[in-house]
Amino acid sequence: MKFSGINRRHFLRRTFAGAAIAGLASQLPLSWSVLAASPVQPKISLAQWSLHRQLRSGQLKVLDFAVKTRRDFQLGAVEYVNQFFADKAQDQVFLRQLKQRADDSGVSSLLIMVDAEGDLAAVEAKQRQQAIENHYKWVEAAAFLGCHAIRVSIADNAKKTDALEMQQAAVLGLQQLAQFAAPFGISIIVENHMGHSMDANWLATVLQQAGNVGSLPDFGNFSGDKYQGTQLLLPFAKGISAKSFAFDENGAESSIDYHRMWQLIQSSGYQGYIGIEYEGENADEDAGIRATRDLLLAVANHAGR
Repeated sequence: MKFSGINRRHFLRRTFAGAAIAGLASQLPLSWSVLAASPVQPKISLAQWSLHRQLRSGQLKVLDFAVKTRRDFQLGAVEYVNQFFADKAQDQVFLRQLKQRADDSGVSSLLIMVDAEGDLAAVEAKQRQQAIENHYKWVEAAAFLGCHAIRVSIADNAKKTDALEMQQAAVLGLQQLAQFAAPFGISIIVENHMGHSMDANWLATVLQQAGNVGSLPDFGNFSGDKYQGTQLLLPFAKGISAKSFAFDENGAESSIDYHRMWQLIQSSGYQGYIGIEYEGENADEDAGIRATRDLLLAVANHAGR
């Protein structure tokens, strides 16, 4: 997930999804009916951020996210974002309803993406400790929902902070949070998000030194080469964020080579979910999610032929 402004290509509106898949079919060649019947079925989840416009406008209620994921996208796993229920981490009534909606829809709750709770890589020890403790309630909420992890970000606002100094602080902060989370059965996983964490070498070093923390490689959030960055983070991966912005006439993502990403994932031996995180600026979110889903299915089946 990314909050900073990025120039992105415009995405064709509502009628695009069908045309995109038709283009993929002629290119690979594949069709939706073939995809549906194929033995190659990657594990695909939906990140809540993909629907942030609908959620923020009130068009979609947070409690209906899992219902919509199953009904409209035929997906069986979700990744929550704490921004959309920031004051509900300890609201047992709300969490019970959220869990029940997912269970009733046959949808697995995988993780909570946690933002705005302080920097776990803060160099100042008191500030870092406060950030660690701010995350405790989300560990507990994730365990209640049946998730396996919370996703955290580190070093997002790091322009004036020494990279090595913040790297050392990140190791300490992540280790302490992971120690708290372990009895709950919750993993701490770090996304390449903003600041120093967009440098895959920097983040991989943090993860290697922390030892008990995973990664959530995001296809779109690297300051350097996205393919080398993904490859560096995949050995630590306990989740993957399939970022998408816009698509060409064949249904391929315009700025990210999904075939190449799929090959890297397969070569790494990663067996977990790949989460759709559609972030096109001028698109129907539903169409963008479907186009990303169908692209993931297409590249998986093409690779398996």
